[in-house]
Amino acid sequence: MRPSLRDGDESAAFSPVVLLDGGEFGRLTVRAASVRGDSHNWEGSCRQDAMVVTRIGPPEAEMLLLAVADGVGSAPYSHVGSYQLSRLAAVQLDREAESLYAALCARNETKLGFIATKAVAGAVSRLRAQWEESAARHGTRPRADQDYATTLHVLLIPTDSRVRERVLCSVGDGGLLVLREGYWEHDDPDDDGGLLDTRTDALPHAYHGVKAKLLHTAPGEVLLLGTDGITNPLTQRDPEFAQRLAHAWGGPEVPSLSDFLWQAQTRAKSYDDDRTVICVWERPE
Repeated sequence: MRPSLRDGDESAAFSPVVLLDGGEFGRLTVRAASVRGDSHNWEGSCRQDAMVVTRIGPPEAEMLLLAVADGVGSAPYSHVGSYQLSRLAAVQLDREAESLYAALCARNETKLGFIATKAVAGAVSRLRAQWEESAARHGTRPRADQDYATTLHVLLIPTDSRVRERVLCSVGDGGLLVLREGYWEHDDPDDDGGLLDTRTDALPHAYHGVKAKLLHTAPGEVLLLGTDGITNPLTQRDPEFAQRLAHAWGGPEVPSLSDFLWQAQTRAKSYDDDRTVICVWERPE
């Protein structure tokens, strides 16, 4: 089942069950999939996750922007929040691209956190303005922040292969895993901080809580950005699931889009939430 237009929520009724994306960006290859979870299939509700794959910045400071957002299940319009905020945040980060790039190259994590917070706050402000305009047009009361609650994780990767730094900007649970030598890791070996978040913060109200984390990667490592529908089974009590995906995505060949979608839907016992995953491979020189 899926939502009907007669239910009164066009966003839910038009939301696809599956999204699939990918492409080549210089030496980087991206595969991305967002799949409605079994729990939502059973309920007949829409997929609450969202994702973005795009480029930002001018040629001299260009970055690949990857984003995943996980709408909070109890929020009636979280699917709208995840979709809108992931895109609005990308637009705001594009406006700050030169400053972001300079801070990233300088490995200035404090500056990166300040810029990311400013960008996410700008995205929240634009979203609230849209709600108010819609309410004024239709003579209704603007909905509250909690109605649109969502997490958000954004990974920025310079397309210039000489720049090895990346930055992860996060609010809420989910985040980044790195596949190194056949094992999933969620800590950068050059940093004491973690790349996987287990907090329950959510946007729009928690925009002051944006966390920016630098990491340094090498060709041959696979970066996985995901909502908790995939990061939880990869890190909690399901080693068989983790091994299967490590084998599928850690081999010498990057999977095709169709293969990646099939692999991304690998079942994990006791996990039936929406699942959104973006993987990045880098060819060596």
